[in-house]
Amino acid sequence: MSNYDFDLFVIGAGSGGVRAARMAAALNVGVAVAENRHLGGTCVNVGCVPKKLFVYASRFSEEFDAAKGFGWSLQKPQFDWTRLLAQKNREIGRLQGVYQGLLNQSGVKVIEGQARLLDAHTVAVADRVYTCERILIATGGWPSVPEIPGKKWVVTSNEMFALEKLPKRLLIVGGGYIAVEFAGIMHGLGVQTTLCYRGAQLLRGFDEDIREFVSQEMRSKGIDIRLNTSIDSIKKIGDELMAHTGQNQSIAADLVLYATGRKPNTAGLGLEALGVYLDAAGAVRVNEQYQTNIPSIYAIGDVTNRINLTPVATAEAMALINRLYAGLNALVDYDNIPTAVFSQPNVGTVGLSEAEARKRYPAIDIYKSVFTPMKHTLSGQGEKTLMKMVVEAGSGKVLGVHMVGADAGEIIQGIAVAVRAGATKAVFDSTIGIHPTTAEEFVTMRKPV
Repeated sequence: MSNYDFDLFVIGAGSGGVRAARMAAALNVGVAVAENRHLGGTCVNVGCVPKKLFVYASRFSEEFDAAKGFGWSLQKPQFDWTRLLAQKNREIGRLQGVYQGLLNQSGVKVIEGQARLLDAHTVAVADRVYTCERILIATGGWPSVPEIPGKKWVVTSNEMFALEKLPKRLLIVGGGYIAVEFAGIMHGLGVQTTLCYRGAQLLRGFDEDIREFVSQEMRSKGIDIRLNTSIDSIKKIGDELMAHTGQNQSIAADLVLYATGRKPNTAGLGLEALGVYLDAAGAVRVNEQYQTNIPSIYAIGDVTNRINLTPVATAEAMALINRLYAGLNALVDYDNIPTAVFSQPNVGTVGLSEAEARKRYPAIDIYKSVFTPMKHTLSGQGEKTLMKMVVEAGSGKVLGVHMVGADAGEIIQGIAVAVRAGATKAVFDSTIGIHPTTAEEFVTMRKPV
């Protein structure tokens, strides 16, 4: 019999925390999970899921316009923001219920409230105290806004999913996933959208061709992108917000969205007082087995601020629980993790960028294709697609595959299997394409550029 209330106490019921709790409970481990907001965490409530639903909604404006080129005559479509919100909320509520049901069926005790560590084996939630053999921190991240005059007037991605009404003019500050995705969403819903980023190009960390192409395509759709532009202050004048830039410009908007990154959500957990090592950004420092400097305390997912993707958090959860309770010691392989940006057009990528490959390999070949997809030969829209492969010159091993275009995430998910399996360019070349598709371009690119 255990001397503790629980064998494992999970703080945070997002994707990683729920996966860990369910897996452990299935192995007859006594588990509790504490959550101070909503089951499902960021991804389900104010992240991946509602974001993708909004992307779907925003794409209809272009689809209606494209229909004319295919013989359809349509009356002017009307968009109802409140109806979209209601539909989104219904789906999120359904998913929260699914998470609740899965946890209940697994035998996990769900505790509502803010958890705080009292010592290496004790957690307090409100006025209740629980003892536990191990503690897992899975509290994710939280939007970060720099300290500038007028900060109180801005919103973050959290609030974007519950706006009472759409603004006529939106200013987005930032250049990462969230910034470019919301730029596409809001522009597609009819909002005049300006995006300011202090860097030289959007989507830092992605292949340079991808970054340039996305920026070009977004501009061609009518999004005002201002690079090398920082915001110094924001003032409210009546119902209007006025952003002043470090380049002596003024930008008027009805709403200002800051998408300037996320920070590890460690505030209020009592980690520093307990002596758990945090880095300068507040992330929990862990070893390769997700263990902190205090042996009974572990952390996974965005709160460790390493690769901040939902599927990575769930993979880490599975690896940790398998090691602790199933005697399996397989580690998560962080190489060749695919990712998608649901910008418009989409980005999908796996493996090394061209710049990364040049640093690691003495010689590489680059295959690249830019073309107008078949759909847009009739749609009247000018959207183009970019496909790129990075290949080691000697062995022919495919090191990276990158795409900007419709359904890039769907296509790259399949390509990622081949890249992780070590496929060579010869394997791609010998694969018969599916015609006519955009994806077949990846098996028909023959000459390096």
